[in-house]
Amino acid sequence: MALSGIRELIEPVIEDMGYELVLVEMTGDSSGGQILRVYIDAPGGILLEDCEQVSKQISAILDVEDPIKGEYSLEVSSPGLERPLAKPQHFTRFVGSRVKVLTRTAYLGRRRFTGVLTDAGERSCCVDVDGEVYELPYSDVEKANVVAFETAAPKRRAS
Repeated sequence: MALSGIRELIEPVIEDMGYELVLVEMTGDSSGGQILRVYIDAPGGILLEDCEQVSKQISAILDVEDPIKGEYSLEVSSPGLERPLAKPQHFTRFVGSRVKVLTRTAYLGRRRFTGVLTDAGERSCCVDVDGEVYELPYSDVEKANVVAFETAAPKRRAS
């Protein structure tokens, strides 16, 4: 089953518990296994106990519906400092923040945009990268997240 199908299975339960489903993603681990990551949020933030409760509820659903072939691990967590931006509402909430956006197709020769989120509408967002503003349709956003901290690249010394 595709991630959208898994989302449809678990989102109503998560919302009934008073949380927002931020993102669902499937990744691999170093041993070749699968990890289903579920990010949740709430207005007052998320505690470990919240993640445990949601994990128990959605684990039961996933065990019954069995939407994932093979073995996998389930991880439920808060979005964290570098939270993913997966819905238009997420982008709207973080206008004025520094973000990283990866697009499926190139815009003026680039797919990676790191800058300030200046606007977020129903269908697209605008990111200011060093004074150049790019309008990026949500339908073309592969991945986006808030940038909490950036480290400068080490300066090279002239020899």
